Amino acid sequence: MAFINNSWFQPPTFLLIGIPGMEAVQIWISIPLCVMYAIALLGNFTILFVIKTISSLHEPQYIFLSMLAATDVGLSLSTLPTVLNVFLLNHREIEFCSCLAQMFFIHTFSSIESAILLAMAFDRFVAIRNPLQYTVVLTPPRIIGMGLAAVVRGVVLMAPLPILLNRLSFCKDIVLSHCYCYHPDVMKLACGPVRVNIIYGLFLVLCSFGVDSTFIVISYILILKTVLGIATKDGQLKALNTCVSHIFTVCIFYVPLIVLALIHRFGIFTSPLLHVTMANLFLFLTLSLIPWFIA
Repeated sequence: MAFINNSWFQPPTFLLIGIPGMEAVQIWISIPLCVMYAIALLGNFTILFVIKTISSLHEPQYIFLSMLAATDVGLSLSTLPTVLNVFLLNHREIEFCSCLAQMFFIHTFSSIESAILLAMAFDRFVAIRNPLQYTVVLTPPRIIGMGLAAVVRGVVLMAPLPILLNRLSFCKDIVLSHCYCYHPDVMKLACGPVRVNIIYGLFLVLCSFGVDSTFIVISYILILKTVLGIATKDGQLKALNTCVSHIFTVCIFYVPLIVLALIHRFGIFTSPLLHVTMANLFLFLTLSLIPWFIA
């Protein structure tokens, strides 16, 4: 098999993919995709504008919401160029360095979003468990610190990904499984050994999404325990209603992400159509629905 080494020759050019078997109608598929991007961007920018302009919303719950909206904007802008290039212009090529950069931003923003969802779960826990101490516990400096910690963690954890991929050799004109660059997808097409990449990828999953999802579950167990201790049914329902939108958001974010990770890491499914469907579901379902569920 012919291959090139990135350290000796020109880096490879990857080929992105739309929906297998539907190449003839990709121009029409681009229409709903553009609509979903418009919905995502409109929803998130509306959230940011409303929270910024209405002083009564300058509270911990809404500050975390604005952080989530800003993260979704970043994720949208990270994927928008290649997705529309593939579906609207049928331009499938992406340079190696551009692919690594896009991959870094997609994984970084995803990690930040996971951390913010954890912070929002903690916010709901404090509000229900000890409402009188809510503003004392979640002070502006602490909220800013939690946001900065989410960003720093995402950048630090994801920065090695392009470095580890850059040391590998890749076959020429490699076809990826999605319309954007995703680390497991790029990694599996390397011609050289990828053991280090696999181990570090697993480490990332456990240290970011695994830790966050575990603490989110623990937070809701404690919230449920607190709610069950409320004397009246109306009080219980009122407390639970404050968590419904966050629970839906967590499910929208984590379920497609987990399924996509299982597909790539364990090869449970082999259908290219399923790969593309789950990748697009993770991307577009998250971006277009979260702003409207969480607001």
